Amino acid sequence: MAETETTPARIRLGMVGGGRDAFIGGVHRIAARMDDHYQLVAGAFSSTPEKALASAADLGVSSDRAYSDYKVMAETEAALEHGIEAVSIVTPNHLHFDVAREFLSKGIHVICDKPLTSSLADAKALVKAAEDSGALFVLTHNYTGYPMIRQARQFVQDGALGTIRLVQAEYPQDWLSTKLEDTGQKQADWRTDPKRSGIGGCIGDIGTHAFNLGCFVSGLELQSLCADLDSFVDGRQLDDNAHVMLRYQGGAKGLIWSSQVAPGNENALRLRVYGTDGGLEWSQEDPNYLWYTKLGEPKQLLTRGGSGANDAANAVSRIPAGHPEGYLEGFANLYTDAAQAIKAMRTGEKITDSFLCPTVQDGLAGVSFVAAAVESSNQGSRWVELNKL
Repeated sequence: MAETETTPARIRLGMVGGGRDAFIGGVHRIAARMDDHYQLVAGAFSSTPEKALASAADLGVSSDRAYSDYKVMAETEAALEHGIEAVSIVTPNHLHFDVAREFLSKGIHVICDKPLTSSLADAKALVKAAEDSGALFVLTHNYTGYPMIRQARQFVQDGALGTIRLVQAEYPQDWLSTKLEDTGQKQADWRTDPKRSGIGGCIGDIGTHAFNLGCFVSGLELQSLCADLDSFVDGRQLDDNAHVMLRYQGGAKGLIWSSQVAPGNENALRLRVYGTDGGLEWSQEDPNYLWYTKLGEPKQLLTRGGSGANDAANAVSRIPAGHPEGYLEGFANLYTDAAQAIKAMRTGEKITDSFLCPTVQDGLAGVSFVAAAVESSNQGSRWVELNKL
């Protein structure tokens, strides 16, 4: 479809990482294209020149905009009249900070996979870099884009649950129940390597999702935590199971369990939020359903697109009720939220209150959570205050 005055030009998107055989890069590209707001025009898809060119050819990106060095990409694209406006960063964790900082310094918007960085010091520095740049920074905690999670958040904000007392989240998997990293499996290899993943293993990979989701829905801010992290698989350098108790500001309490050694679990992210007047329950593997209980009344099953769906859920639903929406659509909702913000920034308009994407500040909260959990566990599971990190 040709661009017209009523269909603003697609956002020129670049990507760092995500070349051949990379899982998450493909997910981001699908998400970016789902609502037709972006056009992928450049990329440093690999640090190997041959693979970078081959990946660009696979994706229809011109060879003269295929880079093997992200610094050269940022410099070159910033100087082009029609260079990229935004970049997706889909590299292993240890590269997030340097890559994001480079593009932010050129005023290019950043859409970065989680976690924000692999260290707390880098996370704090990246917050300042993002604030100084004036560019948009989006962190892709994709579960915040699910319609029924948006519904749950709105319920809490509207007071349907009363004062929040309890937030319980869990995210168990089983794929690292054996020492898969020794086989050369790519995803296992870097996720269990502290040089590329950072100080947290399971707690940083999926525990951060559980933590972020609880904060997103409840609106609460973490005050302190007590964690017990384990590496159950012999010889593994990073944790593969985590139990964490949480104390939120205002007095609410929480629990998080994340594990990658729990046979029978695939991506079993679950969230439960309870207040003085009611409760909510949601499961990522059945994402179109939200259980709501008003105190003293029967439990209600609310469905995506159904008669009980609210405006927050309907705003990010694409297809009629009964048709599954989930992982890819959740990612796409974040990309669309980001696109609306970027298009507003093109003309100097204010970003609306409907912008719900996780930001660099949410990223800092996630990295702080991981750092506190590791410190707590290393010190015999003592309580750690977040404001003392």
